Amino acid sequence: MNANNEHKKYLKKLKWHTIKVAFSQIMLLVLFIVAWQILSDKGIINAFLCSSPKKVVDTIINLWETNDLLIHVWVTLKEILISFGLGTIIGIVFAAFLWWSPFASKVLDPYLTILNSLPKVSLGPIIIIWAGANQNSIILMALLISVISTIISVYVGFKQTNITSIKLLKSFGANKLQIFTKVILPSNLNTIISSLKINLSMTFVGVIMGELLVSKQGLGYLINYGSQVFNTNLVITGVILLGILTSILYFIILFVENKIKKEW
Repeated sequence: MNANNEHKKYLKKLKWHTIKVAFSQIMLLVLFIVAWQILSDKGIINAFLCSSPKKVVDTIINLWETNDLLIHVWVTLKEILISFGLGTIIGIVFAAFLWWSPFASKVLDPYLTILNSLPKVSLGPIIIIWAGANQNSIILMALLISVISTIISVYVGFKQTNITSIKLLKSFGANKLQIFTKVILPSNLNTIISSLKINLSMTFVGVIMGELLVSKQGLGYLINYGSQVFNTNLVITGVILLGILTSILYFIILFVENKIKKEW
């Protein structure tokens, strides 16, 4: 009974800690918005250069009334989902291939490091020539930025799997596929989830960089257009919408992570 009560107290304490963290995060955001509006109203910061929450809301309403808001958000979201999905699949499959073939991993390791360190933005003009000034260029740019880091992070996790578990399965006559499915993948679920978070952020960077270069729709286009016409409200609105979109996708990954942890 004592152990059961202690466990209940621990769970209650953990729940309250989670609530306090979430409340603090929300309050921090609210305080930032309120301070931003007050500083803008008092003229302490330049409202033309820094905008204000009210102006951002007005800009969002104007975009909604002209039917531009959903179009730009959907274009960017579609590009992110395609790039994120492809980057995740390619990254995990390629990492599995490197784990499967130690020879290939030794051959390709320096190339992966070099490709990961290259400034992908500098390849933008070449990508546009290859894929054209369209959505394909944006997706390719996002893949170049995200997929290498996904491969490296997942492969490192695969390689650092507990060797004792692998030897135990080998002693029972397990083949390489069984070792991979029974030990490597289950042991690296946290690594894969972490790589998804990194992949998501890298995908956003790639998509926005691509939209800044070639797109005529999307949040990156809004930011670029706003900067060209000196419309700071539009620029900051685009950035805030990106932040909201990132937060939604991030919390979806967290939800999936919690579900997987409960299952496993």
